[in-house]
Amino acid sequence: MTNSKEIIGELQVVAEIEKDLRYISSIIKQKGREILSQYTITPPQFIALQWLFEYGDMTIGDLSNKMYLACSTTTDLVDRMEKNQLVERVKDENDRRVVRIHMLKEGERIIEEVINKRQNYLQSVLTDFSEQEVLLLKDNLAKLHQEMKPE
Repeated sequence: MTNSKEIIGELQVVAEIEKDLRYISSIIKQKGREILSQYTITPPQFIALQWLFEYGDMTIGDLSNKMYLACSTTTDLVDRMEKNQLVERVKDENDRRVVRIHMLKEGERIIEEVINKRQNYLQSVLTDFSEQEVLLLKDNLAKLHQEMKPE
């Protein structure tokens, strides 16, 4: 019987997994952009809204770090989002020098709709999978994600 370390050691299997993940990532990104094209936000604005939706109010510095952007780039991004009433700048109650980016109702509405459409797309792709296959895929992706997280 072959163990997982032997299988992983076979470069061909690893190459196929990497290729599949790359293709899947590309398809998901393209489908996401198709969905986003129905809204008045850009992909970077969507990413910023995702971080705010998941983690709540953030400073420009925190958001810049999450998005791997320069603070000046993130400031411009937030300026445009504020102009479109997706977010607002709010002074921190404990330290007035700190300004946090807060998502407004319109930002929440857009992020929820886009995520819902993306989930519906994925659900349609998975219709030919058995319940067991879906659960196994979920578990394996969660395990892979956990292994890839920085410490």
